[in-house]
Amino acid sequence: MSRLRSTRTGLGVVESSSPIITRWTAHLHSGRRRSPHTIRAYAATAERLLAFLSDHQGGVPDLSAVTAADLRAYLAHRRADGLNNASAARELSAVRGFMSFAGGADTVPKLKGPRVKKGVPRPISPDEAIALAGDVADQSNEAWIAARDWAILLLLYGAGLRIGEALGLTGAVLPIGKAMQVTGKRDKTRLVPIIPKVADAIAAYIDLCPYPPSKTEPLFRGSRGGPLNPAIIRRSVQKARGRLGLSERTTPHALRHSFATHLLAGGADLRSLQELLGHASLSSTQVYTAVDAAYLLDVYRAAHPRG
Repeated sequence: MSRLRSTRTGLGVVESSSPIITRWTAHLHSGRRRSPHTIRAYAATAERLLAFLSDHQGGVPDLSAVTAADLRAYLAHRRADGLNNASAARELSAVRGFMSFAGGADTVPKLKGPRVKKGVPRPISPDEAIALAGDVADQSNEAWIAARDWAILLLLYGAGLRIGEALGLTGAVLPIGKAMQVTGKRDKTRLVPIIPKVADAIAAYIDLCPYPPSKTEPLFRGSRGGPLNPAIIRRSVQKARGRLGLSERTTPHALRHSFATHLLAGGADLRSLQELLGHASLSSTQVYTAVDAAYLLDVYRAAHPRG
């Protein structure tokens, strides 16, 4: 498959060997004010699409001639790379945006995105958690708000915080180190480890936020600088899960459940998990043993030839 050469500027704009991708990323940066993370992801999708079409059509890609069958073939090709439903749905969204920019909305073939079967709710996978956070961030025209939403959702999944705990943080937690003190229910405090990816996301948000951090003010600000209403994050997640085909049980709190379940599957003991989640009693944590067993059984059935 042919490869398109590209370089990235400090603003996240991609200078590609394809002029249309360079114009596309400049539009995302200046016209849509997307975050550098989103610009890089969308540019990578556009490059993959053009490279695929070059082989698929047998020459210079013609976006105006792309059919729904072509897009299905592209998604099948990406599936072969290991793309799951949530990531495939996000990839299709980026493809639609690129093609609409290149030739107008009327030139984009109508194609339904992949859907996830509805059934007994299960923790979402790490890839789905990242896709969810990325999709929410992609919807904002303000780079600092996109960075804010990305950081919040990574904090819920990567550290197991409740949405109220995350939005209750103040500038006093800065600078972010390897752990963070969190105040939970009944004003009980606990120390939560912070992985580098979460710390980097928060730092990127602070760099872009137009409101200087204060030890007495909320860390995550609303669009006018006041406290961020949790309903805004919940609504954004609700819309994103529809676009990605995730279960209706995929909520901000579900990210915390996934954090706990994945830790337990990785060998964490209940007492340690209780401390990390801030549960007052071990019985509140023990529910994850049942969830974990069901989750692992699903994995077994999907992977084992006689499952």
